[in-house]
Amino acid sequence: MKTTLMTASLLLLMASASAQNTGLTAAPGKATTAGTGSTAQEMVIARAGSQASAKGPAQYFTGSVRVDPLFAARAPSTAAGVAVTFEPGARSAWHTHPAGQVLIVSAGAGRVQQWGGAVQEIRPGDVIWTPPGIKHWHGATATTGMTHIAIQESLGGKNVEWMEKVSDEQYRQ
Repeated sequence: MKTTLMTASLLLLMASASAQNTGLTAAPGKATTAGTGSTAQEMVIARAGSQASAKGPAQYFTGSVRVDPLFAARAPSTAAGVAVTFEPGARSAWHTHPAGQVLIVSAGAGRVQQWGGAVQEIRPGDVIWTPPGIKHWHGATATTGMTHIAIQESLGGKNVEWMEKVSDEQYRQ
């Protein structure tokens, strides 16, 4: 099985780039946390539509996929999030996450499969937890698009390992 390990995954790159491009930073006046001498930053709001969408790269996706960055990791956290929209029949390649992944389905109808398991249908409101290192894929059904929010943390600077594409036979199971 041929694997491709991304040193900086698409998800982290997009989230990091988009956070820098929003022009949003902590306010110049930092508040001092009472009694600790440490400083606290203020909230940051990334306004809807302020971050550019990107096409999901063909080497990691089959079909038409759009990736919309939501948030980049901000130390000390390593969590980043994106919204991914799959057109009917579109799907990710097989992949794993070193620290696991949470998917929150927000629209449409989709499919998800863990290596060796059955393909499962997913719908808006479903929350899918994929444990660290579990080989899986996710995407739309053959007839309906699907959007999900993907949240994953980095481990050792990586948040995904991309593998081979899901075959049409695997997708139709």
